[in-house]
Amino acid sequence: MVEYRIDRRSGVATYVQIVQQTKQALRLGLLEPGDRLPTAREVVEATAINPNTVLKAYRELEREGLVEARRGLGTFVRKSLSTAPVDSPLRAELDAWAVRAREAGLEREDVAALFTSVLDTHFAESKGDA
Repeated sequence: MVEYRIDRRSGVATYVQIVQQTKQALRLGLLEPGDRLPTAREVVEATAINPNTVLKAYRELEREGLVEARRGLGTFVRKSLSTAPVDSPLRAELDAWAVRAREAGLEREDVAALFTSVLDTHFAESKGDA
């Protein structure tokens, strides 16, 4: 099950953070079709956010066809976005790179900026596809 982490200083709307984290879990294979998302109550208890915010995020995911609400049962994953499993050799390489970046004294924001710059260079043709 996914555990949401809300960054109140990020400037990103809370419901968007939930949508993004769910999609990330789907891409990494941490969530698969048939898995149940945490209930709104569980998310509220873990993050201290408004239940309507959770429901808004879940409605957005449902609108995109990624999850489905089953009355009285919860919200379940309908399809996966996974193409790079969590145990991928690429993840191991990226992990090693992040360790080197941290040892070199880079802050999280520096690493994010570098990574985004590289992504923009190599995936420029699909920038509007997200």
